[in-house]
Amino acid sequence: MNAAEMVEVVLPGKVEPEGLEVRQGPVPAAGRGQVVVRMEATGVSFAEQQMRRGRYYDQPPFPFVPGYDLVGTVIETGDGVAPGLAGTRVAALLKVGGWAAHVAVDAADVVPVPDGIGAAQAETVVINGITAWQMLHRKARVRAGQTVLVHGANGGVGSVLVQLAHAAGVRVIGTASARHHATLREAGVMPIDYRTENIPVRVRELAPGGVDAVFDHVGGRSVIDSWQLLAPGGTLVSYGSASTRDDEGSKQWPVLKLLARVWLWNALPNRRRAYFFNVWAGRALTPSRFRARLRNDLTEVFTALHRGDVTMEVSWSCNDPSLNCLLHMVG
Repeated sequence: MNAAEMVEVVLPGKVEPEGLEVRQGPVPAAGRGQVVVRMEATGVSFAEQQMRRGRYYDQPPFPFVPGYDLVGTVIETGDGVAPGLAGTRVAALLKVGGWAAHVAVDAADVVPVPDGIGAAQAETVVINGITAWQMLHRKARVRAGQTVLVHGANGGVGSVLVQLAHAAGVRVIGTASARHHATLREAGVMPIDYRTENIPVRVRELAPGGVDAVFDHVGGRSVIDSWQLLAPGGTLVSYGSASTRDDEGSKQWPVLKLLARVWLWNALPNRRRAYFFNVWAGRALTPSRFRARLRNDLTEVFTALHRGDVTMEVSWSCNDPSLNCLLHMVG
């Protein structure tokens, strides 16, 4: 690959991982208000796995380049962008396009990565971290001394939720399979085996008055149980429908059902509230506010990572610049 070429990984259709295609082409140029980022780390998340199966709520038509987020270094700035941004390591939330050696991004959408945080380390908390932070602090607005329930406490988002909650002085109950319980206990979580235990009964034993917040990515019946486990004044934050990931038919229907439930619950005088969290909410209507919030919250996550409140594991990585392999980030 010469200096005038780059490489990207293309999702051509509904394929197994080995069906991904590698495509070469020219390095993009920075347009007005844009920067070109040389990718140093990207990730494989639940979103890309669902996109590969054609099951992600608002994915673009095939073929396209996946990659929900990335971390890399700015190598070129376009007109209207401060030239001093060149050489800066930044993170960007993209939804698609991150599985490429070089990506053109609006300069307003990149967030500087603080010194002392490596690219792979920073990548582990871009989408997972911003999701966890905003659900915890902007939606649930947790306070020290409260108790929360985190479904999938060992997962990418769940593990960040657990750590940020503890940093805020919050008590955590977490669901996970039994093999993760020892690790969760070491992290101060009260674990529940979602495969063998009755989750509502067990939560009531641990929090008789209900919990102050539930973070539910499971959907289906789980989100109803989660709502019923809330204490007065509590908050349910639903952010997915993993229980329907293998369903056939409309990929929008599970999300629409969740939205309808949330609307109905909030319309009732029940002293609780519910949200369906979408990290992109507000981007189209108030882009400047959206970007300011994203920059502030991701900077908070990076600060937590730097001081050790959050630690994440890179499960597998490589430094091959041809993108023959990708960085797989997990909690």
